Amino acid sequence: MLFFSAPEALKEIFTSEILEFWTGAIYLIAIPLSLVLVARKQLRNIAVEKRQPEKAEPSLGKISCRAFMRQTIALYASAVIFILYSLAFLAPFIAPFSPYDQQDFLVTAYQPPFARLNALVLKQPKTLIIPLQTGNGRTVQLANSLISDFQKLKTRNEPNSVRFVNEYRIDGENVIYRQGIRTKTIAMNELAGSGKKGAEAVSNQQPDFVVTRTFVFGTDQYGRDILSRVIYGSKISLSIGFLVVLISVTLGTIIGVSSGYFGGWIDAVMMRIVDILIAFPALFLILIIIATFGNSIYLIVITLSFTGWMGVARIVRSQVLSLKEQEFILAAKSLGLSHMRIIFRHLAPNTLTPVIIAATLRIGSIILTEAGLSFLGLGVQPPTPSWGNIINEGRDSLLNYWWISTFPGIAILTTVVCFNLIGDGVRDALDPRMRG
Repeated sequence: MLFFSAPEALKEIFTSEILEFWTGAIYLIAIPLSLVLVARKQLRNIAVEKRQPEKAEPSLGKISCRAFMRQTIALYASAVIFILYSLAFLAPFIAPFSPYDQQDFLVTAYQPPFARLNALVLKQPKTLIIPLQTGNGRTVQLANSLISDFQKLKTRNEPNSVRFVNEYRIDGENVIYRQGIRTKTIAMNELAGSGKKGAEAVSNQQPDFVVTRTFVFGTDQYGRDILSRVIYGSKISLSIGFLVVLISVTLGTIIGVSSGYFGGWIDAVMMRIVDILIAFPALFLILIIIATFGNSIYLIVITLSFTGWMGVARIVRSQVLSLKEQEFILAAKSLGLSHMRIIFRHLAPNTLTPVIIAATLRIGSIILTEAGLSFLGLGVQPPTPSWGNIINEGRDSLLNYWWISTFPGIAILTTVVCFNLIGDGVRDALDPRMRG
């Protein structure tokens, strides 16, 4: 109701930036709460085992979890993946700059890692001021709250606008500064602060209207901060990898269970479809779909999802063919249980082991595929940052400005290797022969 009754200025607030901000806030609340709940459950289980050791028989899930906890390398890889996903969710809070801000690129372009630049702090903010709504009522209060949050989000990294300079000097009531080959003059009263050297500024020998900003990973040809773009790019790449695997594994499991359980013509038709799709080059199919319908993020997710479920379907089908002839399935049929109950209550849970292993191993390959499409210009389109298109932006200047492509490349390498290590650890933990 608020969305349709609000003015046009309020509707413009519902952007991806404010949604990312809310997502990060929810993540900050959900993660500590989840850790507390898990810790309480573990303490309760330990207390039960101490009181009644003879009844404390661990389930298969607990046995597998304990086996995974003994995989040291997989645990370290899981910690790295958790940090990467945390960076993706908390990008609006921890990114030092906006990933889209081409800020004074005459000064900031092609700055090496750990470059420090001076900037003049202006009184006039860069962002457009949206006036608060007048009136009473809950709708107006919510609208003003959203507008205030939006303004804080847009100016979260710089309380006032800044102007990066190569050098500056004070000339009476004016400040003369240089940006590249241009020399400009600005009045002192247009700058934030009094121009005096405060306690902190005295040690740096600079007035209080001058700040120093550090670009940890350097900048690109437009003066955009590489660290901020890599952090925001992790959100795109990791989200696409997770969503694609979730959809493809779900679809492959449903088709594999149905094909293996019902058999007959259903099995024959589904497996012939799987054979055709596997025989067709997946990359060509992806390129055809993107060339025909465009290359939005949602289309990329759908395309990668529907070209990656065939292997899971075959794995699940082979598991179901061996399970459906066992005693517990025959007993369920003799009791008159419905097909859906047998499939989702008895067959599907017993096929999760190979599905989980396939899912953890596939996320890395999906991230590589998405990065390759973005590198070729067929995936996520600039200026939206993705690890693949950041590498593409720096490929022509790799020898002179190596940091543009190197840091997103390291991020892709680290993510894929960690997911593969997690997949190996999960496989060893779920394999009874490897538990020891």
